[in-house]
Amino acid sequence: MGQYGRGLSSRLVTSPKVHEVFVAKQDKPMKIVDTHQHLWDLDLFRYSWLQALPTLNRSFRMKDYLEATKGLDVVKSVHLEADVDEALMFDETRHILKLSEQPDSPLEGVVACGRPENKGFRAYLEKIVGHPKLKGIRRILHTQPDDLGRGQTFIENVASLASYGLSFDICVLARQLPVAINLVSRCPDVTFVLDHCGVPQVKERIVDPWRLHIAELAKFPNVFCKVSGLVAYADPATWTADDLRPYVEHVIACFDWDRVLFGSDWPVCTLSATYAQWVEALRSITRDAGEANQKKLFHDNAIRVYRLD
Repeated sequence: MGQYGRGLSSRLVTSPKVHEVFVAKQDKPMKIVDTHQHLWDLDLFRYSWLQALPTLNRSFRMKDYLEATKGLDVVKSVHLEADVDEALMFDETRHILKLSEQPDSPLEGVVACGRPENKGFRAYLEKIVGHPKLKGIRRILHTQPDDLGRGQTFIENVASLASYGLSFDICVLARQLPVAINLVSRCPDVTFVLDHCGVPQVKERIVDPWRLHIAELAKFPNVFCKVSGLVAYADPATWTADDLRPYVEHVIACFDWDRVLFGSDWPVCTLSATYAQWVEALRSITRDAGEANQKKLFHDNAIRVYRLD
């Protein structure tokens, strides 16, 4: 991002057009498992990429998340690493795992940062495995050279996650989806979760060759798709649910209802929408599919994929 920030606007949503989409009567409450929330405490850790995004360059703590989700029935969440500066990876992971032990915390899963391209990756894993809420590892690739995700050491280390019972979250740009396809093809025993629908170019309304690559990736039964992040890549001033619809409907068509998961991408989503606006947009897009399928998307699949029960 810019680390996170690449391609993201630093403006909060202000357009009346956006808000008008969400004034309709709310559906009845639905239990939500958020598979993609972030926290960062700038008093404790440094995230260099935040310097390019003034709106996000402050602490976002658990109390802020609970405030953002007020009025929604978020029963569990999964914390995704937020590209903390590399020297602080272990300390941040330990901190988030401790937060997950607090009685008022919805955190039931933690996807920690890691560097599979390093020969010392498995030694690092040995330092963090064992906590019951550690569920997976992520290495952000969309800010890195494409060759990093194709390296033999990288692939072998990701393949080793299966022996630890850990999944791998894939975070790539749309143009990097072939890198993801190659990685998945080499690691058949690992559970993969594709973040942010593969980061399509929503604002530019570009769908190809993203559509073809998503269809190819969905052929692998060990890959799941996180319906998250889309609103952050839309036009922050003018987006509507219909701008997101082609991307949501395509990933569901490819992965089917049993392999898609809701994620808020909070607080990054606040660049374009509130938490509630993103939830309502996704519910409106999927409303015709029925309550049973929405329940899979917003709750059931997350429990199974991230082993939260």
